[in-house]
Parts: sequence; C-alpha cells; structure tokens
Amino acid sequence: MSTAEHDADLIATWDPYVPRPGEFFDELYVRLKPECEALIALYEDSRSALIPMAHLFQEHEGYTSANALAAIAHLLKQPPAVVESTISFYTLFYRKPVGKYMLQVCRNLSCIINGAEEIMAYFREHLGIGHLETTPDGLFSYEEVECLAACDRAPCMQVNLRFKYDLTPAMVDDMLAAMRGGTYGVKPLPQTKTPGRHWKVEAETGKKSAGGVGVSNPNNAGGVGDRSGVIMLDRIVNDAAFAARSHERLAHEPQLRPSAGDGGHH
Repeated sequence: MSTAEHDADLIATWDPYVPRPGEFFDELYVRLKPECEALIALYEDSRSALIPMAHLFQEHEGYTSANALAAIAHLLKQPPAVVESTISFYTLFYRKPVGKYMLQVCRNLSCIINGAEEIMAYFREHLGIGHLETTPDGLFSYEEVECLAACDRAPCMQVNLRFKYDLTPAMVDDMLAAMRGGTYGVKPLPQTKTPGRHWKVEAETGKKSAGGVGVSNPNNAGGVGDRSGVIMLDRIVNDAAFAARSHERLAHEPQLRPSAGDGGHH
C-alpha cells in the first residue's frame, strides 16, 4: 500500500451535514448515535465520554477511523484536534485497519526475565512479521507492548485485549492454530477495511516547528549522549530571541555555563 493510501486512512470523509446514502460509516453513525448520546448523558462533563465512544466505534469498525474521530468531535462539540490528541495517546486504539486478532506481547522486565524474548521471537518467526505489522491475509497484527500489569503470570500477552498468561512456545502454537481454525475463545475484531502491512502513523511526515530546525533529529528532544539535545540547549542559551522567553538558568546566569575545556557544549 502506498504512502498516499496510508495517509488517506487518516482523513475523514464523513460530514454530518452531507448525507451519503449507502455509505458504511454514515449508516454506522446513525445506528450508534443513540448509544453515543446515552454515553454522553452519563457524565457531567461530556468530554468524559470521548474514550467510551471511541471504544464503541472501534468495536464496530475494528479500528478508530478518521470518520469515527470526526463523528465523536461533532457529538461532543469539540475541535477534532482535541479528539485526535486523546486517541493518539492510547495504544489500545488503532488509527488504521488491523488484523482480526491483535496479538500484544508484554516486553517489560518481569516478562523478559521469564522468557518473553523467546516468545516474541517465536511469534515473529511463525507469523513472518515484526513489531507493528499485519500478516498478508489480514488475520494477525503483532505488537510488542509495555507492561500489561500481570507480572505474577509472566510472560503474558493480550489477544484483542483479553489476557493470556504463562506463555510457552507450545501455547503459541495452539493459539495460532485455533485462531486460524476459527475455534479460539476470543472473538475476532470486525474488519470493515482490508489492513495494510502496518497500522502505525508515520512520525517523519509534516513540517517541523521552528524549534526543531537545525538539529540532528527533530523528533528527539535529546538526553544523555544525544547530540540533538545539546544543540537545542545551545540555541536557547546563545540566541537572544530564545533566551528572552526561556526559564533555563543557563540563559540568564552565564557564570553557570561550563567552558569547552570542562567538557561543556559551548
């Protein structure tokens, strides 16, 4: 699938004021609107219904489409950016189509100590895909995730958000066979659109902000051993336009600045 096709997944085509008879999402919206309104009525602040509404649309579409985000924004009377910023924060929402079975293996400390690396390698080998990828038949999507809070049953994973504990390669074989055979105990996700190879949203698209120009990696704010962070600090300290707006002590107390001979960055 091309970059343009991937980008199209993130652009809403639904409009509350332009009826489109026969369009899947338009009919889904009409069907789910009463449930959405009931969710909104549960909360003093209507924005509290945002996440439950996103779950509702994902349960019926298999992912939280751009149309779903537009519909949620409309129902909540919120700017689309408010909805998108919330949904993009949570990895439990998929902003592009995914497989019928979302396999999420925990890679945090307890799971790693108890063999998660072997389990992850086993999944990758037997599915033929890597992290954040979907099998060509659209059946499986695979992700290696942060702590699932089941450290006493490590290594663990989730299948469509349902837990599976004490994983072994033999269990993986049985699970995949059952899913392929349609007998697995967890309901597959609906699949209203054929998924692509991956469902991630590309981080390297779009114009960078002025503060991200001239650094080695504008997507990384920097840290120990990261030159881009050092360059950014130099800009704040040495550029009067930045320094005037900064609370960084080095910008206002020159005596604190290390010299180049001391291993400093000036």
